[in-house]
Amino acid sequence: MELRTPLCAWHESHGGKMVPFAGYRMPVQYETGVIAEHRAVRTKAGLFDISHMGEVLFAGPDALANIQNLVTNDCAGMPPGRVRYTPMCCENGGVVDDLVVCRMGEGRYLLVVNAANRRKDVEWMRAHLSGDVKMEDISDRVTQIALQGPAAPEILKKVAAPASIPEKYYTLVEHGTVGGISCIVSRTGYTGELGYEFYTGPKDAQKLWELLLEAGRERGLIPCGLGARDTLRLEAGMPLYGHEMDETVTPFEAGLGFAVKMNKSDFIGKKALEGHESPERVRVGLKVTGRGIAREEQDVYTGGEKIGRTTSGTFCPFLQAACAMALVARNSSAAGTPVEVDVRGRRLPAEIVPLPFYRRA
Repeated sequence: MELRTPLCAWHESHGGKMVPFAGYRMPVQYETGVIAEHRAVRTKAGLFDISHMGEVLFAGPDALANIQNLVTNDCAGMPPGRVRYTPMCCENGGVVDDLVVCRMGEGRYLLVVNAANRRKDVEWMRAHLSGDVKMEDISDRVTQIALQGPAAPEILKKVAAPASIPEKYYTLVEHGTVGGISCIVSRTGYTGELGYEFYTGPKDAQKLWELLLEAGRERGLIPCGLGARDTLRLEAGMPLYGHEMDETVTPFEAGLGFAVKMNKSDFIGKKALEGHESPERVRVGLKVTGRGIAREEQDVYTGGEKIGRTTSGTFCPFLQAACAMALVARNSSAAGTPVEVDVRGRRLPAEIVPLPFYRRA
């Protein structure tokens, strides 16, 4: 049986095309369509229901020590209100999940995990707990909404006081108020645009959703579905668990070395990663130069030799180009390298290009 977010009925009554995703019934798009939603986020603003994401609280004197053991990034020294991106590895160095760690206060942290991995992550974390720490999965008590796009700051200013709006990227205000609604306000996102993510209780979800939509109506804000969320993250070169990384792919292979601190005393997977900071395969961007679209799980060739496989691919609406990401052999990964992607037996010409494909000015 599919789970329903607190906004599910709103989506259904406002033209949302509903599909199963990560165990939830979610809107993949609205009547506007994926391309219009994608372009709205790049030029104006879009609003996403991301309540399917998981939230896990760590509290206690040993909260930080447990998080340091679980994740590859260094979370020591984070001031309250700081957010940090990090992979979480298994013993072989593969990625269990990628997530964000939010420092809420003394001995209190909020970890936000991918929807499809929520229960797996919670079991993994619980199996590796030690010392004086309490871990609690609060996902069912949290609704998460994302406001993304260049108009997001002006829209939020209409309904929130400056004290409730985080100024810097990857920071949050724990006790924020938006239109009288209590919520965590985080300056984060998964679109490549400036934006905010709001965490509030299910009873306030629809009120907050409609408040933001009304505040942004004059600025072109529209509701967006999972389809645009995926094309936006790919266009911005952002990896997705189960595509660019999984338990068989290390953070270094996935291009996430910036979030792996090998100078930490220890973390799960560190021993397996030692000496493999420059792996034999790496994540690259591909821009299709012929006619067609490269999708995921398609073989990549250069000079007749197979060098890897695509992990995600689509037509990028804002760039007006077919792009893909792939894991390929390091010795064939230089930008400018001509390649071919096997699309159902047809070799589609492409070129390796730097990531991200799109970068906000």
